[in-house]
Amino acid sequence: MSALIYLLEDDLDISRLIERSLTQQGFRTRTFRRLAEFERELRRQPPDLCLIDLSLPDGDGLSLVTRNVMPDTIPRVIVTGRASVTDRVVGLEVGADDYIVKPFEPRELVARLRAVLRRASITREARAADGRAVAVFGCWTADLAACTLTHADGRRIGLSSSETSLLEAFLRAPGRVLSRSNLLDATQGRSNEPFDRTMDARISRLRRKLECGPGEAEIIRTVYGAGYIFTHDVSWTG
Repeated sequence: MSALIYLLEDDLDISRLIERSLTQQGFRTRTFRRLAEFERELRRQPPDLCLIDLSLPDGDGLSLVTRNVMPDTIPRVIVTGRASVTDRVVGLEVGADDYIVKPFEPRELVARLRAVLRRASITREARAADGRAVAVFGCWTADLAACTLTHADGRRIGLSSSETSLLEAFLRAPGRVLSRSNLLDATQGRSNEPFDRTMDARISRLRRKLECGPGEAEIIRTVYGAGYIFTHDVSWTG
């Protein structure tokens, strides 16, 4: 069955353009113009991907990501007229899998949504087939298949699909310096990356989730001029 995409967009012309572009490419779509109705339907029938505008009559679409309304395993893509670097970084830092600025070329929109869906599918399939899907490091246990982190004190934190892919790239190469290019290649491919600071934003977001107690060593350390290094030893369980 074709992927189901939820579109949260209050501009009628833009929503029609997106609906037509996605339907022509075989996607199933449902369009919402209010946060409240979107959230109700999300609880009833989760989609394969959410396409979210930021400026809405009854709130800011960014709140859907920051409040963790959507399950972490559902990819979410922001489509908005807010084009500043700051807005893009904030959107990616809080959990968006991609950030598309209006006006956009419909063919590029479809291609980028396909790329997000493809990455999410590959990640799910790889982890389902991988007997080493649970990693232990420092005070954390990461269940990559479930997209979760569990702290030694019992706290459980959800990860988005992009955060899980990024963490896995570090877990597979502890003690090695990984450049932005290495991380982009490992997580999604540079051709889909809107700008260089995207990776910095995603690492910043992951770091905040991996914060431990006072006096505990930094888990992801910046190596200035070279990239990043995962400082902890990693053990795997199946």
